[in-house]
Amino acid sequence: MEKLRERKKSWAAGRGHVRNEPVALAIASSARDEAVAAERHERAGCPFPCGSRRSPRRGPAAPYRPPSACIRQRAFPGHAAKVDSKKIDQDAKIPQETLNELKNLGLFGMQIPEEYGGLGLSNTMYARLGEITSQDGAIAVTLAAHQAIGLKGILIAGTEEQKKKYLPKLASGEHIAAFCLTEPGSGSDAASIQSRATLSEDGKSFILNGSKIWISNGGIADIFTVFARTEIVDKDGAVKDKITAFIVERAFGGVTHGKPEDKLGIRGSNTCEVHFENTKIPIENVIGEVGGGFKVAMNILNSGRFSMGSGAAGMLKKLIEMTAEYACTRKQFNKKLSEFGLIQEKFALMARKAYVMESMAYLTAGMMDRPGVPDCSVEAAIVKVFSSEGAWVCVSEALQILGGLGYMKDFPYERYLRDSRILLIFEGTNEVLRMYIALTGMQYAGKILTEKIKEIKKGNVGLALNVFVNKFRDSMGRTVDLGLVGQDGVVHPSLEESAKKLEQNIYYFGVAVEGLLRRFGKTIVDEQMVLKRIADILINLYAMTAVLSRASRSISIGLRNHDHEVLLTNIFCTEAGFQNNYALAELEKNAPENMDDSIKKVAKQVLEKRAYICSHPLERTF
Repeated sequence: MEKLRERKKSWAAGRGHVRNEPVALAIASSARDEAVAAERHERAGCPFPCGSRRSPRRGPAAPYRPPSACIRQRAFPGHAAKVDSKKIDQDAKIPQETLNELKNLGLFGMQIPEEYGGLGLSNTMYARLGEITSQDGAIAVTLAAHQAIGLKGILIAGTEEQKKKYLPKLASGEHIAAFCLTEPGSGSDAASIQSRATLSEDGKSFILNGSKIWISNGGIADIFTVFARTEIVDKDGAVKDKITAFIVERAFGGVTHGKPEDKLGIRGSNTCEVHFENTKIPIENVIGEVGGGFKVAMNILNSGRFSMGSGAAGMLKKLIEMTAEYACTRKQFNKKLSEFGLIQEKFALMARKAYVMESMAYLTAGMMDRPGVPDCSVEAAIVKVFSSEGAWVCVSEALQILGGLGYMKDFPYERYLRDSRILLIFEGTNEVLRMYIALTGMQYAGKILTEKIKEIKKGNVGLALNVFVNKFRDSMGRTVDLGLVGQDGVVHPSLEESAKKLEQNIYYFGVAVEGLLRRFGKTIVDEQMVLKRIADILINLYAMTAVLSRASRSISIGLRNHDHEVLLTNIFCTEAGFQNNYALAELEKNAPENMDDSIKKVAKQVLEKRAYICSHPLERTF
């Protein structure tokens, strides 16, 4: 017991920087400066990233660019303003001096263009900074609520006049933004909001009435992006209710907020109800078109999800450092914890999850930054789902390594656990996003299948024969070659087996989707358990693509520890390949692996009684 007390004192004094876990804002300052410099380097067409004269900025396989070695934790004597995450969590408030430091660093204007006073960072550079800010959950949420969703509507759909009027003060942090969509009667169903904006008699303004709940920054915001119902007249002269997006200033009047919510995690972030009572909004403050608010809301949410990958990866990398320090010093049964196989397994899992999150996030950010690249909302949703669930699992595993110590409030693990739980809920619950991922993919596949069916009905014998031949080859065990490996392949030979697994999974996934569309038709939208499997396969396929691309690039340009990346990639692709194969088997008609009907029966019986209905094991009938 005495040894345990000594160990706690040692850790509390800062060994392994676990107890109070101060995060220097100077790290963010360094990262910000590097990000800005790299951004300017890129615009100037320099072939090398900032701080490097040896490695090309991008490899041939993907638009992936990892955070450089410039972003490292280091001391800045006399300059480093520290964030006490434990105190922020206990007080349920971010100190004003900390917010002021964040404003001085320009972190409230990361993606606002330079002409409006922001840093003008690309999605890639925004993700890089997200790795740093994610080390404190409350600060990460405050910054994300401000710029990833709060002001994003002005950026992507606002007029030039709106941008000039609002963005400079939002970039400096003089004004803070909030996103007001959710209402008491509308959670995931955003289309069911009831707040209403009525056009005034003179036609110069809207009068807004309604309430919003769970609004991040709601109590500290000056500018709100608000969604409300408005009446519009369509081309036929019919009056319809449509959602419209508005820029609302607190100074307009009639804007009040409730007390901050007492939350499980991210306690330092401000979350509260916001009420609008006869708030007068100038007609010039409509974002986009009147009646086009639902599309604006979806575009805002879709554009910001990708950054959760880099943020979660940043948190996990910090977690790995802290936990490894403990595992390499703590002894049990005359051995260090780090020597036990089950502990090693947990570290391999954390490293693997972080690598996949990071790879997907930067692959997606790179695609979003490329001019002319189509909508990446599905990829962003995939990153969000995988990263949020991976973070939750990894934080739990890290806590498990510390055992009882991890459960104590003297250490940050329980806070990380509480903070990470919200990731599965906000910016779209993972259940809703899985439906979005699956149905969007099925919609594209459905268009192709419809054309095939039309051709067959027209008597296209060649196409019908091709369908028959493909089915015969599949039954005999087809060898799939999508060109990823071989002499002209884009994947490095050391990753050949993993690439083949990806090729096989892609082909048979296409076959399965075609079969599902033939079997269910339009009713596929109601088959949520089927759609969940489709989404899980798509998530794994995108993750496999990201890590194969990244690892191949790392080998090709000679990055340090690329052999470690190969190990992570091969382990992940093997696991993901097996998961996909099992899910594909479940999707087959009358598959013995598929227990959906039984699951539905169990759920129905429980919900009818609203209770667990099995008899107690001690109950008797005699």
